Amino acid sequence: MSAKQNSIIADLSLAPEGHLKIDWASSHMPVLNRVREQFEQEQPFKGLKVSISLHLEAKTAYLAKVVQAGGAEVTITGSNPLSTQDDVCAALVEDGITVFAKYNPTSEEFKQLNIKALESKPDLIIDDGGDLVTLLHSECKEYGVNLRGGAEETTTGIIRLKALEKEGTLSFPMVAVNDAYCKYLFDNRYGTGQSVFDGINRTTNLVVAGKTVVVAGYGWCGKGVAMRAKGLGAQVIVTEIDPIKAVEAYMDGFTVMPMLEAAKHGDFFVTVTGNRDVIRKEHYEVMKDGAILSNAGHFDVEVNKVDLAAISVSNRVVRRNIEEYALADGRKFYLIAEGRLVNLAAGDGHPAEIMDMTFALQALSLKHVNDHYKTMGKVVANVPYEIDQQVAKYKLEALGMGLDALTQGQMDYLDSWK
Repeated sequence: MSAKQNSIIADLSLAPEGHLKIDWASSHMPVLNRVREQFEQEQPFKGLKVSISLHLEAKTAYLAKVVQAGGAEVTITGSNPLSTQDDVCAALVEDGITVFAKYNPTSEEFKQLNIKALESKPDLIIDDGGDLVTLLHSECKEYGVNLRGGAEETTTGIIRLKALEKEGTLSFPMVAVNDAYCKYLFDNRYGTGQSVFDGINRTTNLVVAGKTVVVAGYGWCGKGVAMRAKGLGAQVIVTEIDPIKAVEAYMDGFTVMPMLEAAKHGDFFVTVTGNRDVIRKEHYEVMKDGAILSNAGHFDVEVNKVDLAAISVSNRVVRRNIEEYALADGRKFYLIAEGRLVNLAAGDGHPAEIMDMTFALQALSLKHVNDHYKTMGKVVANVPYEIDQQVAKYKLEALGMGLDALTQGQMDYLDSWK
């Protein structure tokens, strides 16, 4: 059955706009273009089936095409119901990729679309948030019979993978792409920092300068969000559970306090922890009128929506992707994009130049798994440092920059203890 016959998407006629988006992204992804040239020559995935779950927009679409160029039969689904772009889905179908995704499906439809992406019994997967892995370890075990392994994009997904590994129930090797240097140093920090405020600004059309932004979590994503908020002129408060990260935030020039105190001061809130209930009832009780709530973690559990609804007397959509919650005392809070990933559910995600490096890591890590799955074991593996370095070298070449090299004397000096 062809991709057109098998796919479930919103509207195939949207494909022309989708092609334009993918073409724009690919023209700003020189590192991934280098990988594509390599794959076209080597055909590392010839005869194999690859299933992908990622935020289905133009940059992800180009990654799928690069994997396809390596000889794979590719199936793709969305990793978030509000980040899927229907025109991009249509364009991929026209390019021979099977797509099971559409914007804003119901929760049950979303799950079934993810399951459909596994029915081909893939040899390799690329996952985002661990949704495919979770299905393959629960109700879709029969679809994992050919699986050699895969690669995971996010912090949340790696948390789930490591839980499986700790239990001894992980069924195949997975590479933790999120933990690669070229992922967290650039994607998590600069990509998240910029795209979070792209989403907030385009959705609210409000000024950030002079406001107080509360950033929950000071991992690499939190560092990027705090840095960008500061650059936009905001006063920044960081909340943390890790004393080392808290001191780091302080040394970086930010105020650090518990969320219960920070909730009294914040105008904008951004959660980036990967955990649940980061903002909950006791925090809402002390928040200022007009507080704007957003989340940049993978799942919509960081801002507790059940608590928010319970203390509200009414709620309504006041602007696209903004829901107003009114309290009995007259205060109103505003939740962006249902508490889902603000940078993707209310924006276009990370810039193409950033995802260029991340998706090159994904593609090369997938090749690594295919080359070594027989000896890797059923583990959560790091991205080989050589892949990290290769991606960085490709990026420098694209920028027209070069590196120094050690002389023999320098190498001898570094190897000597005398």
